[in-house]
This record gives sequence, structure tokens and C-alpha cells, in this order.
Amino acid sequence: MAGHSQFKNIMHRKGRQDAARSKLFGKLAREITVSAKMGLPDPAMNARLRAAIIAARAENMPKDNIERAIKKASGSDGENFESVRYEGYGPGGVALIIETLTDNRTRTVGEIRSYFTKSGGALGESGSVAFLFNHVGVIEYDAAKADADTMLEAGIDAGADDVITSDSGHEIVTAIDSLNEVQKALEAKFGEPRKSGLLWRPQNTIAVDDEAGEKLMRLVENLEENDDVQNVYGNFEISEALMAKLSA
Repeated sequence: MAGHSQFKNIMHRKGRQDAARSKLFGKLAREITVSAKMGLPDPAMNARLRAAIIAARAENMPKDNIERAIKKASGSDGENFESVRYEGYGPGGVALIIETLTDNRTRTVGEIRSYFTKSGGALGESGSVAFLFNHVGVIEYDAAKADADTMLEAGIDAGADDVITSDSGHEIVTAIDSLNEVQKALEAKFGEPRKSGLLWRPQNTIAVDDEAGEKLMRLVENLEENDDVQNVYGNFEISEALMAKLSA
């Protein structure tokens, strides 16, 4: 889900909302352009593009910005981004997965490695931590769209692997190859979801103390602020007290 990092709500600190929003729009636009280049520029025929547009709408990205990003895919401005995933261990041995869209692998890997090194972590090889996560499709609906039983039944009928309901809404989990089919079936009943896309869900999470947690969140913040980084996923939990401190 472009722009929907596991940690982005923590990183939007007071006094930095405008800059963070501008950067987020840039990343969302990049994902839209790349998705349109990889397939048809029609979201009805391009599942990745549709997911990117839904993510942009969820962040209230202006319609004109979305349309410009799609049109840019057919232009000849010389930009040629590729998807590259990086993996590593942060402070406390926490596993992190970083998804990027970059036009210069050498620059991106150098910057990401520097962030890990400065935090006391280590950038690993491809596959070094991915086995600790499940790569799945996730479709999200607001709680008001349906009650738990109705959404569970609809999800199962559509071919979903799991449906998780909480006060914040419904998460329908699918296999990667089933995401588009399941989403279409659910949209026929409930309309467009608030979010949709592929993400990395940790199989288990580990609790870290506040000292390691602060280092981890500084590392995540550096990653989030990098223009090439689209999403960051980790398998750790930090205390509510530290969450409040970092968000202040």
C-alpha cells in the first residue's frame, strides 16, 4: 500500500504535518505513475494502479494530482523507477522490510545502509528477514459498512483467507494472487474500500524496551523521510508511553 507505512502515524509529529503531507503526496504519485507504466493506465484493468489510486484518495490527494501522475506514465521525461525491497535488523534485533521505488539503486542502498549503521542495526541480504513475515493482500473497510458477521460471510464467499474486525474497521486478508478477485466481489456489495494492496504482516511481534524503541523509531523516521522509500514494515511493539512521547 503505497504511502501506508506501518509506522507513518507515529512519524507525523506536531509542526511537520505540511512537509510530511507534501512528501506523502510525492510518494503516492510515484506509485501511481509506476503502476500505470507497468500495466494499462485504466484502474479497472490494472489492480496495482487501482490500489494506488485508492491509497491516494484515502489521504485526500487532489484528483488533479492523481490524473497528472497517471498521464506522466505515458510521457518521456526519462524517469524510470523500479521496485526494490531491502531487509535488515534494527536495534534490539527487530526485523524490518523496506519497499522502495528508485531510479538509482546505488544511491538508495547507500542511504538505507547508512541509516541502519547509524542506528546500530545492519542491512541484510534479500530474504534475510522476509521469512518472519507473510506477504498478503489486505482490503480495508470502515466498521460502518457492515457488522462483523456480514463482512465475515462476504469475505469467505469472495475467497478471502481471513477477516479481522475491530472498532477501527474490517481487514480482509487474501492470498497475493486473489486480491483483485476478492476486492471486486466485495466492491459489488460494499463499494470501494478505504485501502487495498499488498503488505508484509509479521508472523509474530516482539516487545522492545524504550531505549531500543527510541532508536528504532529514529531509524524508521529516517527511512520514511527518504524519497525513495514507499513502505516500512517491522515485527516489533513499543510501549504506549513511548508512542505518546514520540507523537508529542
